Amino acid sequence: MEEEAGAEAEADTTGLIVGLMEEVSEPPKTLRLNSIRRKLIQLIAMKYTDSTKGPVTDYTSSMVQWMRHRQPRYKGGGRIEMERPSPSYIVDILPPSAKPQNAANSVPAKLLHSSLNKVKHPINVVKWTPEGRRLLTGSSIGEFTLWNGMGFNFETISQAHDSAVRAVAWSHGEDWLISSEQHGIVKYWQPTFNNVKVVQAHGFNDAVRDLAFSPNDSKFVTASDDKTLKIFDFAGGAEESVLTGHSWDAKTVDWHPSKGLLVSGSKDHDVKLWDPRTGRCLTTLHGHKNTISKTKFEPNRGQLLATAAQDQTARIFDLRMMRDICLLRGNQDKIATLAWHPIQSSLLSTGGADGSICHFLLDEPNTPPGMATSTSIPPYDSADPASAPAQTIHPAHTIKYAHDFAVWSIDWHPLGHILASGSNDRATRFWTRPRPGETDCFSDKYHLGDAAAETQGVWDRRGGRKVMREDEEQELEDEADGLQDQKMPVKQAILPGIPGLNMPTNGTSDGPPARRYPNIANIPPPPPNLPTGLAGMDPEQFKAMLASGTLPPPPPQFGGGLPPPPPNFDMSKLPPGLLPPGFQPPSGMQLPPPPGSFGGLPGIDADEIGTGAGGVRRRGPLPSQEQSLMEEQRKGKYRIPR
Repeated sequence: MEEEAGAEAEADTTGLIVGLMEEVSEPPKTLRLNSIRRKLIQLIAMKYTDSTKGPVTDYTSSMVQWMRHRQPRYKGGGRIEMERPSPSYIVDILPPSAKPQNAANSVPAKLLHSSLNKVKHPINVVKWTPEGRRLLTGSSIGEFTLWNGMGFNFETISQAHDSAVRAVAWSHGEDWLISSEQHGIVKYWQPTFNNVKVVQAHGFNDAVRDLAFSPNDSKFVTASDDKTLKIFDFAGGAEESVLTGHSWDAKTVDWHPSKGLLVSGSKDHDVKLWDPRTGRCLTTLHGHKNTISKTKFEPNRGQLLATAAQDQTARIFDLRMMRDICLLRGNQDKIATLAWHPIQSSLLSTGGADGSICHFLLDEPNTPPGMATSTSIPPYDSADPASAPAQTIHPAHTIKYAHDFAVWSIDWHPLGHILASGSNDRATRFWTRPRPGETDCFSDKYHLGDAAAETQGVWDRRGGRKVMREDEEQELEDEADGLQDQKMPVKQAILPGIPGLNMPTNGTSDGPPARRYPNIANIPPPPPNLPTGLAGMDPEQFKAMLASGTLPPPPPQFGGGLPPPPPNFDMSKLPPGLLPPGFQPPSGMQLPPPPGSFGGLPGIDADEIGTGAGGVRRRGPLPSQEQSLMEEQRKGKYRIPR
């Protein structure tokens, strides 16, 4: 069978070459350049079809082509040929920005890559950086992990929180990131992921479930398990107002992209709209019959509001009509999260508790065969839009086995060509749209399941485990190369002298205290000096004390008042003020320099001793995407498509 397929492919290739030579041999005026170009591309695609099945995410060519040929809409929009389902049209593929009204081309049905940490934990949050170069994930143990946005390899990891990360949000100015955790803490981060502020927004036992910035980034709002929403001043981190009205845990919150309007969802099945200036609840939207898991304003125009709940449905509300216009059905389990496409407003994706990911097109009902179409009419087209039932919309595409367990978070790349998902199965996965002519992605194990894919011969369980092991080994290598030893224990400074005891300054004890050595516990000061002489004591009393044994005999006296020094002891190097005035040390006496006056020890910097650095190795700045890619190629570890 393989030989027949190879012979057929060879015959097709030969036919293409013959046809191409015939066209080239024609007179120059009659050359069909487009046909020649297309056949060349088709020949290359057929010859190297196995090498083009890998994770290709280089969007540069499509963006450059669109920027070169685009025109204003009133001039026709552009001269680019329409894409067709053939590998030769890969060169004509366009970014989602070129077709904002054609959302069907952006449905991510193909798996690009699965990323796993060395120490695996559930992924609660996934968030692309504003420029799209990296993906940030937050785990159930409080770790931040950064993945490369093109090669999907590991870049760095850090312990951001002491408990599970619950939410993250970028400011609209792309200058700040805020994150929340299980214990009610909100942290401020710079784009370099330096933590600059910590705010105890809610109680220790009240998790902050969601965050959102105001349109001008001057304030942010939090939703917590204590049933409240809180608005904070971002610059000062001070609480400004508390919004109360929910009767159960507040699970989600969002701020309108351009207006002073808040939306929140709670465990009490209600969706509420708020005025952030007065803290008053404007209205309550009913329609769901279970916990509200996610609420999100449409990011481009802000006229629509999407809500998802654990009743297996999602709803689209029109804020101009203040009612639901679409009912999204198709999830077989609770909906845990949702995300709007950043460019095409009619595309909405949801993640379910059963591990599935559904993509909905709001302008296409996609009614299954045999189902009544009476509810497939949008309210806008009915005679009475205010009282017409909501339009029922079914998924345009479903990845039923996208994850093994619940999908907690999904997020779109800013350009809209990649969807990232984080799950309770501890994996972070990247999905993209199929290229023209690709159909294998619709019959993989993520669409059919392991058993069905193995039965149809499109997936081998042993081969899948082997590939999984290879991926894990690759991730371990990437993590070993990229990690900066951020958790190394602090090195103790080993210095002579008594730990924690200040050295005298200029022979006196009333000067400024000397610097303490880092990470060494202070010891209480010694008791005050005892009297050195016996002047004033009655000699008879002293004799009686000696006879009775209550006073030990005095030590033997030496001529200089001190015991003789050890051999080769140099007293000339002692700092001034350490010996009694007028004391002359004997010849041949040497002492090592006291702590604080020596030039340095091997491996210990003098500045580190004073500042308490203790030899901690700090995390270096994050490399750029181009530098990371060049470094991987230089090492020969750039992932080869399988």
